[in-house]
Amino acid sequence: MNLPKLLICSCLTISSALAWGVDVMEFQCKRFEKGYTEEYAMKLMLASGSQKAKVFLDDRDLDQSDAFGSQVVKSVTLARPNILISIEAKFQPEEVMGVSYPAGNVITNITLDPVTGKFKKVEKIQGGILGATIGNGTHTSEETCLLSKAPYKIK
Repeated sequence: MNLPKLLICSCLTISSALAWGVDVMEFQCKRFEKGYTEEYAMKLMLASGSQKAKVFLDDRDLDQSDAFGSQVVKSVTLARPNILISIEAKFQPEEVMGVSYPAGNVITNITLDPVTGKFKKVEKIQGGILGATIGNGTHTSEETCLLSKAPYKIK
């Protein structure tokens, strides 16, 4: 009996906060894969003014670039009831333990329902070490990400 009330309250809180113009949403996420469980925190900062949208996993900014490649959060979009996240990564050719791998890229599209916590990730892998080890093509996975704080604005 309390679960339906909790879901209704969560839904009202999220939709009200989004209508007011939220800047930040924080989630506690779990990934289950082959008997292994990983927990991590995810923070979404929506675009505002000249600030682009940002995604942080365990306080690590996903926008990164170095000699090995780059990863860019392309967009974080509120498409009620879901949040849509698009990320693109490009990798330079590399050699690991005597094996050479060509350049590669990964386009990731995430759909997150903040009310149910359903997190669906679709990755299109082409080349690189990931293409060689995981396989080129489209890979889909699901995780769980539940709000850990009420959405809020940055002051």
